[in-house]
Amino acid sequence: MRKLPIAVALLGVAAAACGTSSGGGTQAGSSSAPAAGGAKPLAGVKIEVAAKWTGDEQANFEKVLKAFEAKTGASVTYASTGEDTGAYLGPRIEGGNPPDVAILPQPGLVQQYADQGALKPLSSQVQAQIDQNYTPYWKELGSAKGQVYGVLVKAAHKSLIWYRQSAFDDAGAQPATTWDDLVSKTAQTLSDSGTTPFALCAASGWTLTDLFENIYLSSAGPDNYDKLSKHEIPWTDASVTTALQKMAQVVGKKEFILGGPSGALQTDFPTCVTQVYGQKKAAMVIEADFVAASVPQSGAKVGEEAKIMPFPKVGDTAPVILGGDVAVVMKDSKGAQALLEYLASKEGGEVWAKQPGYLSPNRNVSPDNYPDDLTKQLAQTIISAGESVRYDMSDLAPSAFGGTDGKGEWKDLQDFLRTPTDVKGAQQKLEADAAKAFEK
Repeated sequence: MRKLPIAVALLGVAAAACGTSSGGGTQAGSSSAPAAGGAKPLAGVKIEVAAKWTGDEQANFEKVLKAFEAKTGASVTYASTGEDTGAYLGPRIEGGNPPDVAILPQPGLVQQYADQGALKPLSSQVQAQIDQNYTPYWKELGSAKGQVYGVLVKAAHKSLIWYRQSAFDDAGAQPATTWDDLVSKTAQTLSDSGTTPFALCAASGWTLTDLFENIYLSSAGPDNYDKLSKHEIPWTDASVTTALQKMAQVVGKKEFILGGPSGALQTDFPTCVTQVYGQKKAAMVIEADFVAASVPQSGAKVGEEAKIMPFPKVGDTAPVILGGDVAVVMKDSKGAQALLEYLASKEGGEVWAKQPGYLSPNRNVSPDNYPDDLTKQLAQTIISAGESVRYDMSDLAPSAFGGTDGKGEWKDLQDFLRTPTDVKGAQQKLEADAAKAFEK
């Protein structure tokens, strides 16, 4: 619906999504015949799976499908939906010819398609894998009206601050572990040395929602995060007041933001990454793991000049927020359920984890499976966060509030960036827009 293709390009890996898929889909692998030693359980079964991935992301996913084929004897065909998943799936659903399996770019679509009767409940075997490998939160996220329909199979890590090592070295600054240290020590040290601490890509409001969500999860805790994401507590709540006040400690200091609020509001993504690593005008950018895809274009190298710190603790919770993709069954068949069982399993997750540009939300996929140190570090933070990991809040909200440029939360936080002293006014706007969107 919005934001970027979730593609992680790490440590010498080329940026993902660099190619396009052709016409009606591609064969995932050439080895669907049963191997020596006996017939496979799905020999002769054909499965079509549709997802948005192209280029490197598609190629890496097809390696997972090929491993599934070798294990089961099934024959899997991949079709790319393109970025507009709904535009691809809608006509196929209406025509009675959906793919067997679809991978959706946000959990809200699970509810939408479940309401349309377009999804099939997951089998007990798939649910057993979910119960074994995921926290209960992820099972709830893939459910609608008491039925489990989806499993998160690919994640993007959104609780990161990227920094330029040479800027830190020149200023004598250190990565921060708490929000207070980030503001009063790291950012202030950089500012005093003549380097602007942060570049913000606020021309579109989603980067500001990511910043707010990390502050809110850490300061208000997972339970309040869940309540606010469902609009069970209002945006005028005191917990939101606290989070916006903390946010203002960065966005409210013009010297901390490259170009001040007006400059940030004219900067799109990934220009803020270029401002840090290419133009070297700022020292930090607050955004997800997919920043790594843009770093090499600025001549920097991830893990050397481009480093990360976990988003610092604002309160008691170390925030870990994920975006990601949810697999669902659209044709109730043995093959479709078996593929989801495999994707939800430790085995399937480990096959995928060995490919670049992938993070698993599966808690039993060991970080040792990942091909580089940075991805291992990110995976470990997901595992260590345990039950407190949460999904991107704005992607859980109705799109009119959480995912539309120039409206709802995006616009309200942009307005807050312009006037960060008006916390109460920002809350009132947020609550009015949320109430309208959730009522619909």
